[in-house]
Order: sequence, then structure tokens, then C-alpha cells
Amino acid sequence: MFIRQTKTSNAASGEAYYTFRLVASERIEGKVRQRTLLNLGSNFSLAREHWPELCTRIEQILSGQMSLMPAPSEIEPLAQRYAARLSNQNFEADAKTDADYQEVDVNSLELVRPRSIGVEHVGKAALNWLDFANILAMVGLNGVQQAAAIGSVIGRMAAPGSELSTWHWLRERSGLGELLDVDFEAMPLMRLYRTSDLLVKHRQTIEEMLFQRIDTLFSLPSTVTLYDLTNTYFEGEMGSNHKAKRGHSKEKRSDCPLVTLGLVLDGSGFVRRSRMFAGNVVEGTTLAEMLEGLNAPASALVIMDRGIATEENITWLVDHQYRYLVVSRERVRKFDANDAVETSSACGQTIRIQRVLNEEGTEARLYCHSEERQNKEEAINQRFYRSVRAGVDQDCRWSEQTAHHQGPRQAVTAHRPPGCQIPWCWPALSHRADPRCRRHQGHWPYLGAVAGRGQYAHPSRRLLPAHQRTDLGRGQVVADLYHAH
Repeated sequence: MFIRQTKTSNAASGEAYYTFRLVASERIEGKVRQRTLLNLGSNFSLAREHWPELCTRIEQILSGQMSLMPAPSEIEPLAQRYAARLSNQNFEADAKTDADYQEVDVNSLELVRPRSIGVEHVGKAALNWLDFANILAMVGLNGVQQAAAIGSVIGRMAAPGSELSTWHWLRERSGLGELLDVDFEAMPLMRLYRTSDLLVKHRQTIEEMLFQRIDTLFSLPSTVTLYDLTNTYFEGEMGSNHKAKRGHSKEKRSDCPLVTLGLVLDGSGFVRRSRMFAGNVVEGTTLAEMLEGLNAPASALVIMDRGIATEENITWLVDHQYRYLVVSRERVRKFDANDAVETSSACGQTIRIQRVLNEEGTEARLYCHSEERQNKEEAINQRFYRSVRAGVDQDCRWSEQTAHHQGPRQAVTAHRPPGCQIPWCWPALSHRADPRCRRHQGHWPYLGAVAGRGQYAHPSRRLLPAHQRTDLGRGQVVADLYHAH
């Protein structure tokens, strides 16, 4: 067994390069012949002086012979990898012969290169049923790109993660390469990145062909359609990506550029369509674009969350004869306990539900009430109330101390004092407080805040959490502080 270097050239460009092969000499009919055992590719980088040692170590692994001295660190991983590929080839050849049973001492077995094979086998079978390889070939992917795409898809099934984590999984933990007869340990990381770009480029065609195949296999009804949006963030600036925009991050990373992903699924959870939007897209403006051309029946039920259920989208669904199931965007709760019925959730909690029809009888609203949810919201409100009360007490004490040194008639202007408990989501505004104010007859002193303009906010406003301050003008944050009781 030895390694042979062969010079060849690219048929398209004519560029010359070298390939490396693992070769064995055999005597056939009295003549010595060379048989290629393994193609090592053109990226074989082991120094020439280590080639004999590598061949010797491969023979030792294949024959089960122990080595007296441990192999160098740059040789052992390569020897284990190439021996595994040769063993796989020999196993396929031996499988065609008749069974030959032998007794084996299990205590003498040695575990070498353990790999998982179960989820890989299931994933490969599922992709075969979907005819995934032929779909990739139809959109123009070659054999190496198809192997990288299949490895990336099955890797996301078994261990969801980035291309980098999938690459490590394929190289170090998975036996998928033996199932596909692909050496993922020799595949560079950039191959997975480039293949992902190709999948995105041909996304629409691949999705349509896959769903047609799924519909053929399962005969799925198209009566229910689910639509939702999510977003993810980039760590870098992403100046070359025109869809990377700053917006509201669902992972609380609004400091990073975002991109939004929209998914349309059928009632069984199979993806019918996906689309990438800019990170600052308004969710309510994406519905019509995603649902047009799905060939759903006129009575199909569309399910979506509160962020997409705008009045314009509801009107669009009605005009196109869709039914809908959404979370209402109205802020006023109209629950009447006398007209409600009780039911139980999956975890055994008691829920009271009230059904209300509109005047035309075309829309039904369900108002739900849960004791556990009520207790939770009351606890949140009480914690917020105590936090604001402690912050205002401290602010007034600090203002009184400052006024003692500056005179009783001089107004005090200062930034938020250290330790103030006003929530972090509020902007850092300049505060103005009357140093003569005292707590009197159960009322709170007045405190106004305006973004850097040195003016009082309107005193009729209550102090509200950030998500309830949509009716306030920009910079009008704090207001009349009468106690909650």
C-alpha cells in the first residue's frame, strides 16, 4: 500500500493540478498490477516523508494489529478516517457473499471512531421518499453540492445549529458520510456556506416541488393555513445585505441588524412557503404577499397572531373569502362573568370563556378569563407600583436635600439620581421637581419629565409601563402621581 501523486488538468479551464490516491500492488496472473483503493483528492496536504508511516498505520488498523509506538498526531486522524472508508467499502463487498458466523471475544473489542447512525438513517429515508436529490439536480446542483445540501438538512434535523456547528457534527459525530459514501471530513466549511446560498437562491422552486411531493404522499387537505413571522439578528454590521435593518428584535437584540422570516404552513405543520423580509418590515403588510398564489380553497381558515391581525388584513381576508382565527388587537376587555362558561385547559387550569357575536352575525369573539393569569398580572402591576413609589420617594428626598443648599424658591433641575427604580426601558430624561412638595393626604407629589426641553409634562397623565404609553407624545413620559388606591 502506498500513495501515488498524479498530475492532471481541468477539462474546462486547462489548469493543471495534482491528485493523490491510495494504491495497492497485486499480482494477477503472474503480473504485478496497481489497484486504486481510495481517492484522497487534490487537498491532501500531508508531507511526503510521512506517507509511508500513514500507509503502515492504515494497514495496522485494517488488520487489527496494535501499534508498539503511538502514531504522530498529524497521522492518526488521517489513518482512522481512511481506514473507516476502506472498511465501509469492504463491508459492502463482503455483504454480497454468504453468511459466515464466527465466535468473537467481546472483551477484546475496541471502540474506534464512534458515530451516530439512527437519526441519519431516518433522515436519509425521508429525503429519499421526497426525491430530494433529484429536486436538487433539477435546479442545477452537482453531486458535491447535493451531498453538502443533504448533509446540512439532516444535520439541522439531528442537531439544529449554524453551518459551523453542522460541519463539526458531520465531521466528528455523525456516520452520515458512510451512508452517502461522502467524506465529510475532507469537505471544507465554505462548501456548506456556498450550498446554503444556492438553496436560498432556488428556495421557491424547491419549496413548491417538495410540497407537491408531500401532498402526493399524504393527500393533505388545504383547509387550514398558519402564518407567522419571526426575526433573527446579525453580530456584524452587514453593510452589503440590503435586508439587514434595525427594528424590534424578538430575541431582545434591537442593537443589531435584523432580518425577518415569514412562514406559511398547512394544518399538518408542513411548510408551504417561506420568505425573507427586511428586519424593519411592518408585520401587517406581509400577509397578502404570502397568501397569494397558494391555491387554497375559498373557505380555507387562516390562523395568525395579533401582530398581523390588522383591520386591513381582516378586510383583505374577507374580500378573498377566507375564514380567519386571530388574536384581537382591541385594548378594551369586555368580559362578562355572568355570560361565561367554564372549561379546563390541558394542564387542568379552569378557564371561563364568553362568546359574543357581532351585529351582522359574521364574526364571533371569544373572551377568556383565567384566575392564574389575573394573579400574575396583578403581581406585575404591584411590583411596578412599588418600584415607581420607591423611585419617587428617593427622587423627592434627593431634591429636598439639594434645595436646602440652593434656597427654597429655586427650582431644581437634575438627571435621574443613582438607584432610581424607574424601569430601564424609559429614556434618560431630565427631571424637574418642586423642592417644596410633600406627601399630603395620601397624594403623591407631582413630577414631570420632558426629553431635554426643560418643561413639565401634562399633569393629567398617569405613570404607565412602556407598552401602554402609545397615546403619549414623544418625550411625555411621567405624569400625575396619585396613589393607585
